[in-house]
Amino acid sequence: MEPTKNLCAQIPVSLHAKVREEQERSGQPLGAYITDLLTEYYRRSEKSMEYTKTLAFQIPESLFYRIKDHLAREKVRTGKKLSQRDFVLGLIERALEEAEAQEAAQLDESQEETGEQEVDSHADLV
Repeated sequence: MEPTKNLCAQIPVSLHAKVREEQERSGQPLGAYITDLLTEYYRRSEKSMEYTKTLAFQIPESLFYRIKDHLAREKVRTGKKLSQRDFVLGLIERALEEAEAQEAAQLDESQEETGEQEVDSHADLV
């Protein structure tokens, strides 16, 4: 585990109340909650520095409401709001990671087979 250090700052009472309310709702200790909050903040600011492109598409209304219902259930379950954008980006990133891992595994498998064939052809020469 990474070493930790105390961070203390004066903040408005209203913000303090909001942070504590959300932290209690999350069920996390204050240190873990603030760590997650700050980590997510910096992760998002790093991503906002990237060039972005718009990907827009239409979906059936029934699917739209299923997504809305899912996001509402996730907010109740986790105590954190998950935006439609983050939800869809997460799905796309997971699908791409799985496809890339599968492609890499197939490439490794192909290279192993090629190596075995070379060994077999050398055995014929002996």
